[in-house]
Amino acid sequence: MRRRIFHDWRAGLLLAAAGLLAVVMLKPYGWRERPGYPLVAVVDITRSMNTRDLRLQRTAVDRLSYVKDRLQSLLRQLPCGSRLGIGVFTERRSTLLTMPLEVCGHFHALQTVIDRLDWRMAWAADSRIAKGLRDAMTLMRRPELRDHALLFFTDGHEAPPVNPRYRPDFKALRGKVTGMVVGVGGTALTPIPKFDETGRPQGFYRPEDVPHRSTFGLPARPATDAPGYHPRNAPFGGEYVLGQEHLSSLRAAYLRTLAQEAGLAYHTLTDAAALQAAVAHLGVREISLQPWDGRPWWGLGAWLVLVGLYGGACWVDRYGIGERKT
Repeated sequence: MRRRIFHDWRAGLLLAAAGLLAVVMLKPYGWRERPGYPLVAVVDITRSMNTRDLRLQRTAVDRLSYVKDRLQSLLRQLPCGSRLGIGVFTERRSTLLTMPLEVCGHFHALQTVIDRLDWRMAWAADSRIAKGLRDAMTLMRRPELRDHALLFFTDGHEAPPVNPRYRPDFKALRGKVTGMVVGVGGTALTPIPKFDETGRPQGFYRPEDVPHRSTFGLPARPATDAPGYHPRNAPFGGEYVLGQEHLSSLRAAYLRTLAQEAGLAYHTLTDAAALQAAVAHLGVREISLQPWDGRPWWGLGAWLVLVGLYGGACWVDRYGIGERKT
């Protein structure tokens, strides 16, 4: 009787399926080499990033929300073994919120950090883009970050306007940090939303709410012919200047200049696929050993065996193939 059972093809398939499921229960794991990307993303959270001049699924969104959406997409597309750190920039300082974490093992933690980025986290109102970029590059010189690439997301809106005489020097850092400046925003001048101290909307900034020129230090060129000029008390002149600093747009030309001076690449943020391609083009991929879970494949094998068993049994029942004739 036992011999007949083991000679029955159906019993053989059942035993094969049981064996494959037993292997699944043993949790077979292995190791394999996989390429990954070590990255640190620093996001501008200054007030101009609240400007609503971009669209997601035909809905107008502010620049910060747009960056968060694209970072979430990048996080989902990065292969296991990649590492991602998250930081923010405001005033003239860049700081890390999380050190680089492996994206698969810490996916939900990184997703939460990105989702909770908010302009209210800013500790100062100024927006010194060039100095913030230099500070982020200095941060990347730490031993634990030197093999990572910097992604610096900003709209390039300096507030107050920068004095060309005092622009930061990138010579000491040029060529020592890999990364890119990622420009965010639309091309048309758009009003900047204004909020009170509790975060409630208060309309938009007006021309008289913001400075339209730099009055820090000495002017780049002597302003002796300017109305109200005084070498000590009014080196920029005494005339009140109105401009368009209460409006904002992507300062792409300025950011390209900064990126070139800093030895970084430049990329205008559009869709997630383009951002991933720009990251891949940086050339910071590294190979790491990642655990490989074989259970899905053994389970698939068991399922295919059972499907074959069912299909074969139906075939035999329908056509009587293999039955002994009397």
